[in-house]
Amino acid sequence: MNNIDAQQEFHHRKSQLPLIVATIAVLAAGDVYFFSHTNKLESRLSQLETSIHSDLSSMQENWQSSAGATQKTLEALQAQLADERGQAARAATQANRSASRHADELAKKIETEQQQVATALSEVKESASTANEKVADVINHVSTVDTQVSQARSDIDKTIADLKSVQGDMGVQSGLIATNGKELAALRELGERNYVEFNVRKANQPQRVGTISVILRKADAKRNRYTVDVIADDKKVEKKDRAINEPVQFYVSRAHQPYEIVVNEVKKDQIVGYLAVPKVLTAAR
Repeated sequence: MNNIDAQQEFHHRKSQLPLIVATIAVLAAGDVYFFSHTNKLESRLSQLETSIHSDLSSMQENWQSSAGATQKTLEALQAQLADERGQAARAATQANRSASRHADELAKKIETEQQQVATALSEVKESASTANEKVADVINHVSTVDTQVSQARSDIDKTIADLKSVQGDMGVQSGLIATNGKELAALRELGERNYVEFNVRKANQPQRVGTISVILRKADAKRNRYTVDVIADDKKVEKKDRAINEPVQFYVSRAHQPYEIVVNEVKKDQIVGYLAVPKVLTAAR
């Protein structure tokens, strides 16, 4: 039984021998392949290592070169920064000095302007005080003038009240008659007629008085009488032996009321008086 088992075991193992051989062959082939592949890997690893070392060397060189350039650039930047800081510091110092100087100048200018303003205010106050005094003087003057005007108006009214109305040499009732300069001023103020003063000397040629002409023919200072020729509208009228303050009347074409000559004073070869002209005249034809 043991032999049978042994034989069976032997036949069984014998039957497996080709498989074992095949397995060994496969393993051997695998070992060869693995060995070959390992050699290839080792070769590739060696090449890779060499390449890596080369790249590392190149990178190191590049890094060293780059680091040197970077260092130089950094040093240049640091130098530039230091220079710019120095310039900025100098500029700041200069600006500070300029600002301080400008501030001092501005302070002086402000102080000067303040003094000028103070002086101007003082002058304005003084001027205002002076103006107030002048205004007060003007008010007083106006009050005085008003008083004087009122007095003058009163005097004029009194003078007008004292004036007389007489009949002229043509029989026409005259207006008020002035015998002197004060009364003539009162008549002008009254405004009823226009008045032209004259001072006519004895002569052969007519002398213009307003819109008429007069020739003095005779002047008797002792008797206060005179003779004149009146020329108006190209007509001559003799007014003979007339007295002072007597209205010497005559008509002209432009007036409905008579013109009047009033002599207030008779001198030697000279008469002094005025011509009274109506206010309303018609247009000349």
